[in-house]
Amino acid sequence: MTQVLHTPPPTPVSAEDDLAALAARHGLSVSGARPSLPQYIRQLWARRHFIVAFATAKLTAQYAQAKLGQVWQVMTPLLNAAVYYFIFGILLGTKRGVPDYIPFLVTGVFIWTFTSSSIMTGTRAIAGNLGLVRALHFPRAALPISFCLQQLQQLLFSMCALIVILLCFGVPVAASWLLAVPALLLQFMFNTGMSLIMARWGAKTPDISQLMPFVLRTWMYISGVMWSIDKLTGNHKGLPGWVAPVLKDNPAAVYIDLMRYSLIDSFHSSQLPPHVWLVATGWAVVVGVGGFIYFWKAEETYGRG
Repeated sequence: MTQVLHTPPPTPVSAEDDLAALAARHGLSVSGARPSLPQYIRQLWARRHFIVAFATAKLTAQYAQAKLGQVWQVMTPLLNAAVYYFIFGILLGTKRGVPDYIPFLVTGVFIWTFTSSSIMTGTRAIAGNLGLVRALHFPRAALPISFCLQQLQQLLFSMCALIVILLCFGVPVAASWLLAVPALLLQFMFNTGMSLIMARWGAKTPDISQLMPFVLRTWMYISGVMWSIDKLTGNHKGLPGWVAPVLKDNPAAVYIDLMRYSLIDSFHSSQLPPHVWLVATGWAVVVGVGGFIYFWKAEETYGRG
């Protein structure tokens, strides 16, 4: 009797495995593959001049067709503040019991505009620049970061008008004005994180940019832009206990209140949430760092499909 030895059939090798082995043998890598996080940060830093130049060019071009040109950088938030003053301050009476209401309102409008504009431009950062994304190889986070930097530059123009308003309404210059610098830096970090998150969402679902104005309008109304959260929660004793902390620790309200505390002499620390600087730093770190990592994880998908 003859014994027949059966050898197992060779394991099939897919074409993808063959191509991957061939690429590895010749030192090739996937085009557009996501770099490591430290490498990605180094790439962004190497393009810091592009980010600044792109933000400045966008800011300059924003009102290039208007006859008043860059004056609209200041006029737009001022006109918004005037409308809010008429509707909320006069018609609805939210200015009652709020000292220095006009500086209070204008500060809230300017700081809120910084956050809302950063989020809106971030939503369209990838979807609205697909030609650039598909034509050039660069870290895609440069786009939402540059848009946030553009909004920061615009805010600095507005701050000049805000200082004039403060002085005209008798608000004295004080050492506390220096606190505006770290407050703005923390807000910029928070805004950048939000912009990066929205940029990833907007790249996958462009319709989000149509929804965001409604979300942002709701967020504005609960952030104390036109009214005092402290006065509201103090006058309505029937509110559930969780409402006041949620309203005060809302990140938009935190940064607005920090700026009011820094610039307006009549806005006291008692109107701030407990440990306000810790809360502001926590929002900046969690959203800023988390948003950056969240955006980086989808780096290789932007501009495809």
